Amino acid sequence: MKTGKTAKDIFAPTTTIKSIENINGPGRPPIHDEAWTKVTVVLLNRQIVYLDRLANDIRANTGSAIKRAEILRALVDALAESNIDLLAATSENDLKATLRASLSR
Repeated sequence: MKTGKTAKDIFAPTTTIKSIENINGPGRPPIHDEAWTKVTVVLLNRQIVYLDRLANDIRANTGSAIKRAEILRALVDALAESNIDLLAATSENDLKATLRASLSR
């Protein structure tokens, strides 16, 4: 009687994967229903402090934890759904001025 494993046993797959979408990576399960891409954005320290304070204030008021990325995605979606015309902007300051003027109306 043989002991040990044969090459067939050693190289046999232990699980079958039907598609790449079924592979769960490390970390929390995704909450997005659509395709997404991870990006890196440079923010100033004061902007990070603001986002962190806003997230903490939301948690203190509602008990719900919200992440910086969720706040930023909500802002981008709100801007995309608005009728604010930003096509004439030539700088970050132009964008900011146009957004302020639209929000103050």
